[in-house]
Amino acid sequence: MTLAHLTRPGNVTAPPPSAPPASIWHQQSFQLNYSFPVVFTREAFAPHNPDFRNVLTLREPQRRQRVAVFLDAGVAHAMPALVAQIHAYAAAHADAIEIIGEIVLLDGGEACKNDGDLVARLIQALSSRAIDRHSYAVAIGGGAVLDAVGYAAAIFHRGVRHIRFPTTVLAQDDSGVGVKNAVNWQGQKNLIGTFAPPWAVINDAAFIDILPAREKRA
Repeated sequence: MTLAHLTRPGNVTAPPPSAPPASIWHQQSFQLNYSFPVVFTREAFAPHNPDFRNVLTLREPQRRQRVAVFLDAGVAHAMPALVAQIHAYAAAHADAIEIIGEIVLLDGGEACKNDGDLVARLIQALSSRAIDRHSYAVAIGGGAVLDAVGYAAAIFHRGVRHIRFPTTVLAQDDSGVGVKNAVNWQGQKNLIGTFAPPWAVINDAAFIDILPAREKRA
């Protein structure tokens, strides 16, 4: 390959520059439309209440739906019968619902979002239950638990179906019905997160009934 030519001894002249290749630019655009049901009900896990079953079978009514359930430990403590009620509901609708593995209890509040290992544990729980894009990750709890589980569901398999049961006034009115999720990282609030609409939101008034009077006015 010739890199330069000599015009006289000791002088080197570079070859003339060539014109840059022509570029073609195309502006790619896309638009996504999302919609999801927000259900207002009471005693969602009473066997006669069809709402949970209906949102699970919304797209595939003939298919038995596989579900991983994540529950705020504070809610479980305030409602000791809740875990049994969830299993009883699934048993009553066994043709449509299969709960995979044990119900996972999570500490609520900011401690949940500050736990640097939590997302990895949530991913492991989803993976060990073989949750896929046709399965569900169900979160029951306050805004922090919904945030953490929602983030894990959004990044697992590039997004699996996520159903929220907000259990506080603020979550039922705001964070639980939105499309954001996040966890804290190295002291910075909501540093890691996504925008990912849930499959559905079920606002169960029975969760509000158990709150202290002050929290009902929040």
